[in-house]
Amino acid sequence: MFGTALSQLRYGMAVLRNRRIRPQDLERIARDLVATLAEFGEPGEDSALLPGQSGRSAQIDPEVRRTVTRRSLRATARIAVRHTAYYHRVFAELGLDPDELDETGYARVPVTPKKALRSMPTAFVSTAAVPALMALTTGTSGAPTAVWYSRAELDTTIALSTISAALGLGLRPRHTLAYAGCSRATLPLLNAAESATRVGASFVQFGTIDPAIALDRLAAPLGLPGKSPRITHLTASASYLATLVERAERDGWRASDFGLESIGVGGEVLSGPLCARAEAAFGAPVSTSYLMTETLPSGATPCTAGHLHHTREFGHLEVLDPITWEPTAPGATGMIVHTPYVPYRDCTLLLRYATGDLVRLPADEPDCELAHTPATSAVLGRWNGPLSVHLPTRALLDLIEAEPEVPLPARYALTGDPETGVRLHLVVRALPAPGLLGRLEDRATAAGLPLTAIVLYDDRADLPAATPVRADLREHTFESVPTAGIRTGSGR
Repeated sequence: MFGTALSQLRYGMAVLRNRRIRPQDLERIARDLVATLAEFGEPGEDSALLPGQSGRSAQIDPEVRRTVTRRSLRATARIAVRHTAYYHRVFAELGLDPDELDETGYARVPVTPKKALRSMPTAFVSTAAVPALMALTTGTSGAPTAVWYSRAELDTTIALSTISAALGLGLRPRHTLAYAGCSRATLPLLNAAESATRVGASFVQFGTIDPAIALDRLAAPLGLPGKSPRITHLTASASYLATLVERAERDGWRASDFGLESIGVGGEVLSGPLCARAEAAFGAPVSTSYLMTETLPSGATPCTAGHLHHTREFGHLEVLDPITWEPTAPGATGMIVHTPYVPYRDCTLLLRYATGDLVRLPADEPDCELAHTPATSAVLGRWNGPLSVHLPTRALLDLIEAEPEVPLPARYALTGDPETGVRLHLVVRALPAPGLLGRLEDRATAAGLPLTAIVLYDDRADLPAATPVRADLREHTFESVPTAGIRTGSGR
């Protein structure tokens, strides 16, 4: 393992000095982790020291942490100012010096709005980078956002994803991972396929196909040598998982019909009721993490107490008031604002990027296994104005996805405003729905949701304009295309 030790040393020195990371060092570390798991079955205690696993390690001295943060912020700002048109102009106009920034003075750097990246993505691309892949977001909250990645960034991200797949997801060679995300989400698909196969697991790309077909594929025997009889792991967005739960419940599927051991959800808010219904339908635990195309490899993982813990290793986290951009007070709701660090990022560079994702800061210091890392609530929803703080997506989904009379994924819309009254418009299976409206009103009141009325519909066409969900990005396959009347090649 001498080669691995050298790779870890080179990686560590690159991070400390904010120099270019050699992807081959991370790839070597990931390969040796996989070899260790193959030989010994489980990782040792020192696996907490591997890249991307800082949340599993002990508390770092606060002064050391402040020094590392200051160096990382200055190095990232310096490169961004020197090599991107957007930040060169911003720093020049404000007279800011990247080399004088610290964690406190960093607040002088203006927050970067999502619309700026969407409207002029190349203004954030470093002139010193070699762009290789344009990763697009799904665009469910607006026009897709384009983020360019270099080949080195891709290799680094894949190596880190491999470590995470082995240690966090627990993938082993006997497993098979099915990816039920939209195929146009290039970067998540690439990471999922590469990390799964590099740990020795097999990989199946579903896409967002007809849920009936997806369920058939999940239940079908694989018959592969050395593999579990059926697909063991599923990755999907919350809304597509909802379509699978809806179809499984409707068609009478049982948990024993599947071989799933784990379901990973990302990209959308996962409600408590949907999580419980999915676990009942498929007989597998459901977990969610936080990752964004714009801020990779930074992310966050949940703890057993329900907090979302954000890594400090790959970027700088702030939670700010979405109107004033002042720091959010404990117990209050704010927006995640993130700075991905150089040297993990070298192509599209972002400083204080406003993600649009709302979270609540804990009112008290967390007391959990990851208490030494920054904690927030799970993502509450997207910022769409002040109303989204008072009526976040998570609260609404927790209200309505617990009701069997509501088809999944839930289709709803809000109209009005806090001054004139807010009305929740909701699609249900059929009207009349005896007792449903009363239950919803009682539970909304108990949850403190500021709704003045709930209006039910049994025809989605009558619903006011609603926000699309990722499950709407439906991909078609020939499996669902009628073949009657199609002529054969011979003309018979």
